[in-house]
Amino acid sequence: MGKQVNKLAKQLQLKTILQYTLILAICMASFFTQAQDLSYANSKTYTIADITVKGNTSFSEQTIVTYSGLRKGEDISIPGEEISNAVKKLWTSNLFSDIEVYLIKVEEGAAYLEIRLSDLPELNTLKIEGVKKSKKEALIKENNLQKGVKVTENLITTTKNYIQNKNRKAGFLNTKVTINTVEVQDSIEKARVNMLLYVDRGEKVKIKDITFEGNNVLSDKKLRKAMKNTKRKNPIRILKRSKFVEADYKEDLESVINKYKSIGYRDARVVADTMTVIDKKNIALNIKIEEGEKYSFGDISFVGNTVYTDDYLKRVLRIEKGDTYNGIELAKRIADETKPDGNDITNLYQDNGYLFSTINPVEISADNNVIDMEIRITEGKPVYFDRISVVGNVKTNDHVVYREIRTRPGELYRKANVVRTVRELSQLGFFDAEQITPNFNNPNPEDGTIDMEYSVVEAGSSQIELQGGYGGGGFIGTLGLSFNNFSIKNLFNGDAYKPIPTGDGQKLALRLQASRFYQTYSFSFSEPWLGGKKPVQFSSSLSHTKQFLYDATTGRADKDRRFNITGITFGLAKRLSVPDDYFTLSQALSFQHYNLKNYNTGLFTFGDGYSNNLSYTVGLSRNNTFNDPIFPTGGSNFNITAKFSLPYSLFNGEDYEALNEEREDKLDILADESSTAGQAAVASDRISEIDQERFKWLEFYKIKFKGDWYTKLIDKFVFKSSIEFGFLGAYNQDRGIIPFERFFVGGDGLGSYSLDGREAIALRGYPNQALSTSDGGTIYNKFSLELRYPITLKQSAKIYALGFLDTGASYENFRDYNPFNLKRSAGLGIRIFMPAFGLLGIDFGHGFDALPGQTQKHGWETHFIIGQQF
Repeated sequence: MGKQVNKLAKQLQLKTILQYTLILAICMASFFTQAQDLSYANSKTYTIADITVKGNTSFSEQTIVTYSGLRKGEDISIPGEEISNAVKKLWTSNLFSDIEVYLIKVEEGAAYLEIRLSDLPELNTLKIEGVKKSKKEALIKENNLQKGVKVTENLITTTKNYIQNKNRKAGFLNTKVTINTVEVQDSIEKARVNMLLYVDRGEKVKIKDITFEGNNVLSDKKLRKAMKNTKRKNPIRILKRSKFVEADYKEDLESVINKYKSIGYRDARVVADTMTVIDKKNIALNIKIEEGEKYSFGDISFVGNTVYTDDYLKRVLRIEKGDTYNGIELAKRIADETKPDGNDITNLYQDNGYLFSTINPVEISADNNVIDMEIRITEGKPVYFDRISVVGNVKTNDHVVYREIRTRPGELYRKANVVRTVRELSQLGFFDAEQITPNFNNPNPEDGTIDMEYSVVEAGSSQIELQGGYGGGGFIGTLGLSFNNFSIKNLFNGDAYKPIPTGDGQKLALRLQASRFYQTYSFSFSEPWLGGKKPVQFSSSLSHTKQFLYDATTGRADKDRRFNITGITFGLAKRLSVPDDYFTLSQALSFQHYNLKNYNTGLFTFGDGYSNNLSYTVGLSRNNTFNDPIFPTGGSNFNITAKFSLPYSLFNGEDYEALNEEREDKLDILADESSTAGQAAVASDRISEIDQERFKWLEFYKIKFKGDWYTKLIDKFVFKSSIEFGFLGAYNQDRGIIPFERFFVGGDGLGSYSLDGREAIALRGYPNQALSTSDGGTIYNKFSLELRYPITLKQSAKIYALGFLDTGASYENFRDYNPFNLKRSAGLGIRIFMPAFGLLGIDFGHGFDALPGQTQKHGWETHFIIGQQF
């Protein structure tokens, strides 16, 4: 029958593909001699005369021979590498098992070989038990358990390990996975198996206690606090669970040692750690510590520095002789990996071109527990950028990206410019902020050059804007289209509609906002780089609003009594370079025409009339938040604006003091109960005429300030603090404060800049605009604190949870202003940002104070936030 050339197959069946053991034996064909095993040392060369295939396989003989790499007419050594390699190739194809190669016969230097093998079985059906139905699909996908996949020992082993490790990370340390396969017996000539996968997670194991031995300097409590991820059971703790995850535990052991190193105990180490199983649900951890002795810093010297003096480097290092040794802080002062723009020696060099510099602290002496340090510096050559490129901007045109880049070919390398570029590209909103990566290519320390490649991933920038909430007596909704990366130059280019012309960084928005009592139509366009040379933004907007008076008898809007506003605005905003280039100076010129038809209210005594508002707005803002504009993790954003009208009373020749006195007299007539109906009617008509004259051209000034600060806390928590203030005043007190442009505080803040030119100020926990009088306030201030935590920041959806504290109030005049008399609220919320729809969210706020005119606290209020940020 021929001698077996290899015995690799059975061993591979029992072990894995990674271990190959090839035992070759040949038979020297002879009619008279007995066959014997040969070694590589006495191998002979033969020419392959023929190769046949036998076994349970659905593959053709030609296909299997091709996989093996053996060829008829090829000269091979027997025993030799050719046969060994052929078997390896068949194994690594993951198609076959039981692979054996036989030498059938030899005739005049010609070898006849036979390959014997079986097909690996394919997965026919899969039955999963012990796993929730909602988790099964993910398990199948993550482990490649689709129908038709080849079932190998490796597949079974990796599947078991994956499931066990995943459940152990969730706290199920005793997870057991059983996988059984049954061969399918039917008429189909193909090896197939049915698989049963059973998962027994057992009970979730929690840490009942964590104890330490050998710790005298630090208490158990302080050491447990240093362990950020491994916590013992505590019914009060919410954010950190007490499950045991081995990888987190190992990391926390390092944190314990780092805690010691931060207070001078550089030799501290974990001698042993023990896990004790208390029962099926609980374990206990015991950690044995050897603290060592306390050290302090001695002399610190610098070697190799020519660019900076020793004194200057010492000021950056900020460590003095005699200070308690702190290895963790020393590493941060050399190179703080947590802060790309940190104040450390590495950044000092890299911000001045020395990209290839290295700084290594070396302990040269530790006598008497005093550590003398030598900071060894290799400065290298200053590095200059050679090529700057961007990849991944498949929609956004190159010039839009390159104009935001702070690194230029031929310029000296500065790390701060690379960090700033990443921030600026993130702020555009066209790319996924989490995937912007600066890649250093072709580093050449000899020539002092580097290529920089910025890798970006396009994110959806056009949005269908949906905005909704309850307030003002009903549902307020907004429907609009917002194109945030528009290309107006391709407006008439049919080939550019994919589905809209994009890529030039312009913004175009069309919006419709409506409720039972008003409708607003608006159009806006902005070009961030007017002329394409400098960051000067041009913006324009056109809007028209209809407001209908509330009919108290029907509870509906009276369409015959309306108030129309038509407005147009043009603005310019220039990025400044002083004090720094985070500042922006903005200016705008706007005109609104207010037209009233039978619209008599407390503010609008001239029910049939009009007003004009021609105003100039100047603003100064500074925004250095980073990096993701949806979820900033640091920096601040403040904005102060001043809006002015012309002081018409100085030059229009009208005596407003006399008109004001006359108006007061007419009000006295209305208040006098002895006045006749005719006298009251005449007085009322005259008041309307006077007010029409007072507000024919609006005269006012308006000051506003808003500031947001973001601070990253432990883990991924981000703390946001905000302050707002607004004041509406008059140049001429005889003319009085205008009935427009007022502040309405409370609720979700929807309807901003709509209605009678009012500004809706959000203050959660209360109904919309409920914290102001019906006429609105002329002063408001608001303070807000938020603690945010990101659930996911993926491109498809960014989700974060938040808790908030809000306080604020509005006041009718400065005499009533009291910054400490505020309405308070607290609550929880969640935000979801999807590129196609913008920001969605819901807040549950609890108002701790009573609404104006009431005595009991307001209580809970739900706010649906669609398309708006606080």
